[in-house]
Amino acid sequence: MGIYDPDFSMSANMGICSLEDERMKMDNHILVVEDDAAIREGVRILLEGEGYIVQEAEDGYQCLKKVSDDIDLVILDIMMPGISGIKTCEEIRKISHVPVLFLTAKSQESDKLLGLMAGGDDYLVKPFSYAELLARVKALLRRYHVYSQTLQGEKTKEHWIEYGKVKVNTQCNEVFRNEKEISLREMEYRILLLMMENPKKVFSVKNLYESLWEEPFLYSSGNTVMVHIRRLRMKIEDDPQKPKMIQTVWGKGYRLG
Repeated sequence: MGIYDPDFSMSANMGICSLEDERMKMDNHILVVEDDAAIREGVRILLEGEGYIVQEAEDGYQCLKKVSDDIDLVILDIMMPGISGIKTCEEIRKISHVPVLFLTAKSQESDKLLGLMAGGDDYLVKPFSYAELLARVKALLRRYHVYSQTLQGEKTKEHWIEYGKVKVNTQCNEVFRNEKEISLREMEYRILLLMMENPKKVFSVKNLYESLWEEPFLYSSGNTVMVHIRRLRMKIEDDPQKPKMIQTVWGKGYRLG
């Protein structure tokens, strides 16, 4: 099965990129991990044509050897021989916060949730168009760089927000629970910060997705939000099964308790 629609015209997909996107391309290194050489080459040619610097890996073992601070995005196939994409992502998360975009031939929601729970940031179901792939790549890179730039900001102007046992240093993107620093993924941090800055507001799933992912809300987007909320609860709640800080308001969304 191909990863994209071969009849889709590339010229029809080349929207006018912002200057920020163009500048980012010059420095972005993308690692494409796919055991099918033809698919891997197709993605590489597409991304290099857009100005990205691309490295390749044919399996999870090669991927883990190539993941470094120089990599800005990993495009990772789920179904690979040897070590699967899911397991590879779990290993990546032990050493890096680099965004991971899963490619999968499976369209069931349970498979998508499995990828997100393993630490993936987004996924695409094969086959997909050039435009869809490029849109996801640009969105993930943009969010990652905004997050990284904020993280590298000056630490002399610290600004703290506290709620219950949790406090956030918004200048350094540091999160503490019971005075002990905890590690959050980019989107987990953004969800927490948004809710702590608006402690009385009930956020609908659609509101959270469109505000933080900056994409139109689709049917499957609700599961994406749910997985990130679940992962966040596992890190900040005493009992994630009975959350007291991030509470579910049935039929409406989420709020701070």
